[in-house]
Amino acid sequence: MLCHSASRSGRISWPLAFTLIALTIGAVIVIIFWRIETWPARTAQQSTEQLEKVGKDLRDAFIDIAHLRPRITINNRVYVEQTIPVSELVVLSRRIEVEHEFLHTWVGSSKRVKLHGTFTAKAGFDLQHNLSIDIHPNEVIVQLPHARILGVEQDQVDVLAFENGLWNHISGEDMQSELSILPQLAREKAAESDLPAEAESALQQQIEQRVHAPQPVHLIFKGATANEAQ
Repeated sequence: MLCHSASRSGRISWPLAFTLIALTIGAVIVIIFWRIETWPARTAQQSTEQLEKVGKDLRDAFIDIAHLRPRITINNRVYVEQTIPVSELVVLSRRIEVEHEFLHTWVGSSKRVKLHGTFTAKAGFDLQHNLSIDIHPNEVIVQLPHARILGVEQDQVDVLAFENGLWNHISGEDMQSELSILPQLAREKAAESDLPAEAESALQQQIEQRVHAPQPVHLIFKGATANEAQ
């Protein structure tokens, strides 16, 4: 009797086993269908989170570089509105040297002035126009105006020649006129140089160093170039 009871207790209850298997398969099917049904929403959520991270990185980069928050859109939806606490962004500075000579002869008497000026030219961007960032899953587009010469600051002026004629003397108006010409020459020389183009390249490098987006970041410069604006 004992052996018979042990044999009966060790048998597998097949109906119960089939029921458990059916429940397991059903649960797996439900989970699979749920994952398939929610996959687009979960994918969209992950994609949105990635795009918002890129937007935050770009916002922080412009705050760090230019002390402003540009207008940022994600899939044509405004993510950050633009604020402009500063109107210009200086990216590069360069020393510029110019000379100008004034020679005037009257009734055989000549006067001559020659000046040498040293200036610091600053190149950068006017941030009040055409600054926007559009973030899409396949690319990031940063639009801003072409770089230009924002200003020239006088560092030093040297008088190389100051020669009065016997009756044709150098006047204060002569000196004022010559001194006013030097900054104009310095600005023209800076604009004709490659300084604005170098400023654009420098800004792109700064953004690439600060923003590590999975999609390419394209800087598009709009409007007239520095030389065309002259």
